[in-house]
Amino acid sequence: MNFLFKDLFGLVGIVQDVYDRIRKILVPPKAYSWQTLIYLSVYSWILSFFAIGYIQNIIAFFGWLFLIAGTAWYTTDDPLRVPGTFMPVGAVITGFLVSVFAFGNQDNGITSRTIVLWPTISALITAIPEFFEGSGTDSKAQIPKPEVRQRITVLVASSMVLSCWIQFYFVMDTWLKEYPSLLADDFQRSTFVVRMDKAEKIPENGVLILDRLQPIVEAELAGKPWSQVERWLLDAKTQVGNLGNQVINKTLAEYEEKELWRIEPRVVNTKSGGYILDLLSIWEGPSSNSKGYYLKKSCRIEPVAGSINNPSTTVNLSDNKSAVAEIECDRLSKFIAGAPPPQQ
Repeated sequence: MNFLFKDLFGLVGIVQDVYDRIRKILVPPKAYSWQTLIYLSVYSWILSFFAIGYIQNIIAFFGWLFLIAGTAWYTTDDPLRVPGTFMPVGAVITGFLVSVFAFGNQDNGITSRTIVLWPTISALITAIPEFFEGSGTDSKAQIPKPEVRQRITVLVASSMVLSCWIQFYFVMDTWLKEYPSLLADDFQRSTFVVRMDKAEKIPENGVLILDRLQPIVEAELAGKPWSQVERWLLDAKTQVGNLGNQVINKTLAEYEEKELWRIEPRVVNTKSGGYILDLLSIWEGPSSNSKGYYLKKSCRIEPVAGSINNPSTTVNLSDNKSAVAEIECDRLSKFIAGAPPPQQ
């Protein structure tokens, strides 16, 4: 029984201790305290939900000011430093709130600019108190000592460099979304970009263009009279170019890189009297290879005997003037680094 009472009183003591700690945090010791500012912030945001128009914006504005001021006050009472610097953790938290307040949006509050400017704002918040002496209403402006000015300069400059690197990340991310074919390039000589996946990549948009173009070309030539097909091949540059532009504009409509792809044909005679039609998807954007790269899909075009609807076997054109075209294209596209072959 004695043990039971001891355990019970011990549990009551723990609960009382937790209650006292929570009460110390939540109940302001005096009216002028950080808790008061936090409560004013919460109260302002609650009121803003019931307001409309510019009144709502004004109340929400003051809610942000109270939150920033209360957080800064609380985190600087007993500052915890960021390891290796004299920047308080409270300045990092306050800097984030200021960045969200100044550069966020109403939808989610956090934007790329919010993250980019966060380190620099935190460094400036850390530096500002060094230019004042005293506390509260007794503070006055001062010029920091040389060693303090040196620390401030190093901290602010380092934070600005960090902001620049974060901005560079967002710029690269935007580029790769608008120009995904850049991911197929070789970054081994890059000082800034490191590819985690070492496997060779083929630009998917270049492959997609040829895959969409292939059935269109096949529909243009398959089963058509051989004389008509030869005239088409004589004007292949214009024919394929027009079809390619239509495919690019439709397939890559959502990408900025659609202006950096070009479609060209290459036509070569075969010994059997047919033709090899190479469809080239040429990348004209930036590349680590000075000569660029392109993708190729080859189509073999042969004359066959029979009607347009019922072709039979390959024939000699001199023996059969009613021949029609049969076309067969490669299933996969080939990735080739370097300049495309000259047109004949």
